[in-house]
Amino acid sequence: MDFKTDFKPLTVQPQEIEGKSFEMITEELGEHPFTAEQYPVVQRVIHASADFELGRSMVFHPKAIEAGIAAIRAGQQVVADVQMIQAGLSKDRIRQFGGDVHVYISDPDVMEEAKRLNTTRAIISMRKAIQAGEGGIYAIGNAPTALLELIRLVKEGAAKPGLVIGMPVGFVSAAESKDELRKLDIPFITNMGRKGGSTIVVAALNAISLMAVR
Repeated sequence: MDFKTDFKPLTVQPQEIEGKSFEMITEELGEHPFTAEQYPVVQRVIHASADFELGRSMVFHPKAIEAGIAAIRAGQQVVADVQMIQAGLSKDRIRQFGGDVHVYISDPDVMEEAKRLNTTRAIISMRKAIQAGEGGIYAIGNAPTALLELIRLVKEGAAKPGLVIGMPVGFVSAAESKDELRKLDIPFITNMGRKGGSTIVVAALNAISLMAVR
């Protein structure tokens, strides 16, 4: 294909583009502290963001990857804080084991309760989510208040997630919520600082779901 530009792409084949991208990431990242199980998650996060600083800032509970794979294979549900995560995930890999992806933030009862209590829908959505049972994966990339509420529920014994992927982006409470997550003795994947976002959480969970089907 001729794009009529001075620059000529190395390839227009999707698999070759992804493979070459991963090679470039590995070369540019160089030495790193991540285990062989953790590295595919970091690699896909960098691939999704083109941000090596973000990739290097990632922090894993020692049992995070193992717990995430086990949760998917057991058909546990995935709870996301916003629809963007639900839209971006490769849901077929989760559904083939019996799981699915749920977002409660726009449910009428959540909206009504948040208005009644004068609080965020993200907080109420986490309270609703834990009613589905324990062992699921919580994927939070947008709302620090959702992550902070989930942490509170864990501390009180009301929530028992199988894995928390908490990487909300932003300036208000984002970095602090991730600091609090790292204090918990439960499987988690997070990063340090303000960076993050739904796209990053999707990349991390897609990496784990790929490992689950292999």
